[in-house]
This record gives sequence, C-alpha cells and structure tokens, in this order.
Amino acid sequence: MSKIKTECPHCGVKMKKWETPGWTTWGGRMKYVCFNDECTYYVRGWEWMYKSQKAQCSYRHQMDPETGACGPLPVNTAEAGKEGIIPDD
Repeated sequence: MSKIKTECPHCGVKMKKWETPGWTTWGGRMKYVCFNDECTYYVRGWEWMYKSQKAQCSYRHQMDPETGACGPLPVNTAEAGKEGIIPDD
C-alpha cells in the first residue's frame, strides 16, 4: 500500500486534517485540505471563478484519505472552512 501524500501538489505545504461537515454528501469523516492562503491553486481560483462563472469564490485543494481522490473544496472567503481544521496530535 502506498503512503498517502499530505503535501499540496500546488504549493508543497503540508495539508491540514479537516472534519467533513455532517450536512454534506461528500462522504468520509475527514479530508486533507490545503489552507495555505498563498497557494497558487487557491489564489488563481478567485480570478478563474469570477471570469468563468461570475462567482465571488475560490477553492482549496482537498484529498480524501479513504479513496485518494483529490479535488476542489469551494470557499467564499479566506476563513471559510478553517473552523473545521482538526488540530495535530
């Protein structure tokens, strides 16, 4: 079994454990999410979402440790989602 990589592929910063909100259908109890506000994926997302969707939002890189699947975690502010960060042991 391969080791799960918890570094963001866009900026190289270690992603944080994040508790999946109970009201979502995203599955799994937790994800790894990049909360680096200087991550190029997150920074470029603001402009991309406005130009392509006329939406005032961005996204952060997330990875599901159960499946290894990666994708965007939508956010509408820099603080969105940070309340779900699980502190390191």
